[in-house]
Amino acid sequence: MKHRISAGVLALRGTSILLVRHFRPGVHDFWAGPGGGVEGNEDLASAAEREAFEETGLCVRAGAMAYIDELIDDSGRLVKFWFLADFLSGEIDVSANPAEGEAISEAGWFARDALPHGHVFPEVLRDRFWQDLQTGFPAPIKLPLRQSIF
Repeated sequence: MKHRISAGVLALRGTSILLVRHFRPGVHDFWAGPGGGVEGNEDLASAAEREAFEETGLCVRAGAMAYIDELIDDSGRLVKFWFLADFLSGEIDVSANPAEGEAISEAGWFARDALPHGHVFPEVLRDRFWQDLQTGFPAPIKLPLRQSIF
């Protein structure tokens, strides 16, 4: 079984969260916080910040680790570390992503009551994230292991 370590951001600007749309017709269509695989000797927070920049063109600063997310599918197991992050600068631009085969079609800032329809990851963004945010994440929250749907 292959294992992959990934890091992502739950970047906030005011009361809106940054999400990117991963879209491949007939294969997948979902929204998620920017993130991806950790490279070389990169630390998790740096990987999350780099991925946010590559996927959106925005500079963010990773803060507290919010969630540890585990997914399993036919290709193996993915462990994703989600960091709270603050928007620093930039304009959204999804056209410059250097990752081969990436299928990011758009990105945007979304209020809690205006999240995109369909699948949003991590799923806690639809509910408990907003309550957890109020507590300030004194420690990372381990989400249940689940089967990946994509």
